[in-house]
Amino acid sequence: MTGRNRFTIAIAAVGMLISVAAGAQEYPTKPITLIVPWPAGGSTDISMRAIAESASKILGQPIAIDNKAGGGGTVGPATMAAAAKPDGYTIAQIPVTVFRLPLMQEVSWDPAKDFSYIVHLTGYTFGITTSAESQFKSWKDVVDFAKANPGKVTYATPGTGTSLHIGMEQIAGLAGIKLTQVPFKGGAETNAAVLGQHTMLQADSTGWRPLVDAGKLKLLMVWTSARSPNFPDVPTLKELGYPMVYDSPFGIAGPKGMDPKIVAKLHDAFKKALDDPAVVATLAKFDMVPNYKNTENYKKFVVEVTESERKVIDSLGLTKK
Repeated sequence: MTGRNRFTIAIAAVGMLISVAAGAQEYPTKPITLIVPWPAGGSTDISMRAIAESASKILGQPIAIDNKAGGGGTVGPATMAAAAKPDGYTIAQIPVTVFRLPLMQEVSWDPAKDFSYIVHLTGYTFGITTSAESQFKSWKDVVDFAKANPGKVTYATPGTGTSLHIGMEQIAGLAGIKLTQVPFKGGAETNAAVLGQHTMLQADSTGWRPLVDAGKLKLLMVWTSARSPNFPDVPTLKELGYPMVYDSPFGIAGPKGMDPKIVAKLHDAFKKALDDPAVVATLAKFDMVPNYKNTENYKKFVVEVTESERKVIDSLGLTKK
């Protein structure tokens, strides 16, 4: 190779580095897509839209919500991991099922390798509801009926392998009863199922709140560490004798290989969004408490939660063969 060729290659390499750096500095120059892996209208969708709207003002570009429901909240992130460019223009909400499902079955993604984790945001208030016309007036009524009628109590969840499914199976095991799960794609469908008494119970996040407030659904318990300020008369799992707390915390990630400078810009925007009064009010409406973790702590959390989920899945006999 001649000296001139070496010089030309070196200049080109420097040019590429400058171009990459400039691209990160200028980012974003066009709208960003945020995949929400649940149907529109549920608590996750509404809260993520509020957070995205606030973050978009900070970033100076619109953030468009793309609802890709299915697979207990994994279809959206899996699609992103498989097909999206790591340029910061496609990101996704990452539910705990992204870490849990690979322990239960063969999947197309590796949570440790296929995502660029950006920021951890918040978690849910989960609860069990039943129709206001149901025979069940308390959780004890459910347990008593289930003991007399094994497997006859049906409950709607937003999908197999979700925290609602796993949590209900843990509760059933501790109570010594057998329940039958009916999986759906998200809160809008589980609301319709229990409201129409197609299932006897619903286990889901607080998308049920308007129906509970309207007296159409009865809230039997919540899965938080303390009683909800919005439902002070409703007992927690712990108060009912189940030593469990389930809040299924979540954050945002992009495809693997994202430029750290772009990750930092997104992190900063979404972190600031958590302090926006409009976002705080939306999260409070759905009993979602901010649970911020920066990029590095989010990565550590992924390792920790995966190991924790492994123990739970093993205890339930749901580990993939």
